[in-house]
Amino acid sequence: MAVKNWIDVLKSSQKTALIHDGKKKIHYLFTDGKEMAEEYDLKTDELISRKWRQKSTLGVQGVWQVEVGEPLNLPAGLDCDVIKENCSNPVFMRKDTKSSFQWRIRNLPYPKDVFSVSVEPSERCIMIKTTNKKYYKKFSVPDLDRSELPLDGSALSYTHANNTLIVSYLKPKEILTLEQELLKEVKKLKGTSEGDVDCKTQ
Repeated sequence: MAVKNWIDVLKSSQKTALIHDGKKKIHYLFTDGKEMAEEYDLKTDELISRKWRQKSTLGVQGVWQVEVGEPLNLPAGLDCDVIKENCSNPVFMRKDTKSSFQWRIRNLPYPKDVFSVSVEPSERCIMIKTTNKKYYKKFSVPDLDRSELPLDGSALSYTHANNTLIVSYLKPKEILTLEQELLKEVKKLKGTSEGDVDCKTQ
């Protein structure tokens, strides 16, 4: 899907807006039944989170898949003896800036020179690996895939501090333009405040 097609899909979707706790929450319902939910900071217009969900072939509502923002936590109130992931395991999340896509992997207590971060154009992904073979991760950049834009190794950089590896990928100008258009659309939506029952869909 090219950049123009993606912005058209966003514009033609059904959108509902809600303002709560200093955030504008937008829910998109697409013609193919997929849903996307985004949260923006009201003061900075920064994208805080983006999640996707779709129904299974049997029509069962799927679980939300986080694309941007903190990973979804386990539901509260689960018994203490439930098996769960070790809290010292690496935690992978995406948190973008205005100019870059950015991924943070917490709980990686190795020096920076142990890491190798590269672009794999044939697989359309970014690959992280360590010389000590303690961590390996391949991940795509959905924004580039949706807009059918190529991956560029020169846009990639990384740093390491406080046991966290931060991988940045400079957003191409096409994505920056698309985000500006999307932000205009988001600002046009009249968000209802929490407690307002009448949630208008546009």
